[in-house]
Amino acid sequence: MSTTAQSFLVGLIGDGITVSLTPPMHEQEADAQNLRYLYRPIDLTVLGRRAEDVGELLRAGADLGFNAFNITHPCKQLVIEHLDEISPNARDIGAVNTVVIKDGKFHGYNTDASGFARGFAQGLPGAKQDTVLQLGAGGAGSAVAYALLNSGTTTLYLVDPDAERAAARAAELQRLFAQAQVIAASPDQVPQLLPQVDGVLNATPIGMFNHPGTPFDTSLLEARHWVSDCIYRPVDTELIIAARQRGCRVLDGGHMAVGQAVDAFEIFTGIKPDAARMRAHLLEMLEKGL
Repeated sequence: MSTTAQSFLVGLIGDGITVSLTPPMHEQEADAQNLRYLYRPIDLTVLGRRAEDVGELLRAGADLGFNAFNITHPCKQLVIEHLDEISPNARDIGAVNTVVIKDGKFHGYNTDASGFARGFAQGLPGAKQDTVLQLGAGGAGSAVAYALLNSGTTTLYLVDPDAERAAARAAELQRLFAQAQVIAASPDQVPQLLPQVDGVLNATPIGMFNHPGTPFDTSLLEARHWVSDCIYRPVDTELIIAARQRGCRVLDGGHMAVGQAVDAFEIFTGIKPDAARMRAHLLEMLEKGL
């Protein structure tokens, strides 16, 4: 049977994701590719399930005929112990956001890192990234930190309220990127670090529609800084708006959202999607307030 004659049943496992635009973004691209493709959100809050139940949900999905899953907050690290195989970059990152079920086995990948790298290159061309302050060391944070170091950042300050998590992730990234400096820091150090960095990246949930606010005092930003956010719902977070007002170059989370979806779609189907078409569709949905 040819790939285009197959059907695909895909799911998204995470917390508060019933409003995610990833499912319709995948489905519309599949329509354009003449694929039978259904993408369902599996929201932990709606189901009354814990993040630790991700393995059980994967196995139930396999029994029900799902082909693949995207995994999002707060399950990207918890899912690893339930997988049979993990791609080298996902193992290095320590987080998985894409799982394919094949021959009864779970295969894990990470498309957050490649998605962010593509978005950064396209949205902030020429931006100096020697020294970066990153907020958040969770699943998405691990991926974007890996992407930054892999693309030339030489000093990365990794800030997280969980000091142990920040230290552990910094140590692992330091092992992978021996030529760089990866330094764990606490939120109260942000004011003294900002004057030392070229840019700031938010990989925390702060700024999402259900977690309003900014992850630090934006009055400390300078026009020379670039500011990037991993959040795309809303695409103009309070951080992005404040940074733009202070004259900073900004990169909204829509770039990463499309980038990871493009790579995941190809892993799921074996077909390369049209990235420009997927971003146009995402922006159209955001404009409509979907």
